[in-house]
Amino acid sequence: MKNNSKINIAIFPVAGMGTRFLPATKASPKEMLPIIDKPLIQYAVEEAVNAGIENLIFITNSNKASIQNHFEKSYEVEKELDRKNKKKELEIVRNIVPKNINCSYIVQNQTLGLGHAVLCAKKAVGNNPFAVILADDMILSKKNCLSQLVSRYDDLNSSIIAVEKVDKNLLHNYGIIEGERNNKNDWLLSNIVEKPANDKAPSDMGVVGRYVLNPSIFDILESTEQGTGDEIQLTDGIASLIKKEKVYAYEFEGVRFDCGNKLDFLKASIQFGLSHSELSFDLKNYLKNLDLD
Repeated sequence: MKNNSKINIAIFPVAGMGTRFLPATKASPKEMLPIIDKPLIQYAVEEAVNAGIENLIFITNSNKASIQNHFEKSYEVEKELDRKNKKKELEIVRNIVPKNINCSYIVQNQTLGLGHAVLCAKKAVGNNPFAVILADDMILSKKNCLSQLVSRYDDLNSSIIAVEKVDKNLLHNYGIIEGERNNKNDWLLSNIVEKPANDKAPSDMGVVGRYVLNPSIFDILESTEQGTGDEIQLTDGIASLIKKEKVYAYEFEGVRFDCGNKLDFLKASIQFGLSHSELSFDLKNYLKNLDLD
């Protein structure tokens, strides 16, 4: 099916270390941690593909070859599955990435923050609008979160970022927006602040890991200085972009799980298990009869 949207490129920043999941991430990237039977990065890729995106750019590092291996053809695995006549499994492996999808990999030699990771894709993206997806943020919704953003971008023709209401005691963990409501679900932004003190935050709406951005962000990121955590923050780049052109925030419909922390990772595993066609019935019965004492 032809993609009629202006958005046909997605960037996946996957160069981070995943220290909160050590030792599990010592030799395996956090993006390869599985929820049921798929790694986090595959859920993110499927979201992009379902939103009509055909060009996937992974910003990676030299220690994350397993991500590239996951999305490339594995002749040995396919040959063995074929030999054993495991047709269902063979079909699954062959369709991890549909044939019309292009994957490319760019090495981020220094992990200097999300803004720097996005900037690494400047040449590959060119003068095209693009999406950014953080695989840590899994979002369960009827219409996937990126599709919601892409639809609004096509309406507004302006950069737009996903937001959700954040507990007032946790505002310091997020980029927090400031602006005026444009309609029920989105805001026209006047500012965005990276990880403010809880009592200094301009609102209770925090940025989550879905962005659709105009290519004008690249020139801004090239001159953005290191900020919070001595990193080039995408949030700081967007704050500068707001001064030059319209930028919107969109309160998506769905439930987000921050799979960068252990509790939300467990919650996501349970929630996705409850909606899994093969597991939901048995999992519901198990949880119902679980003795928590």
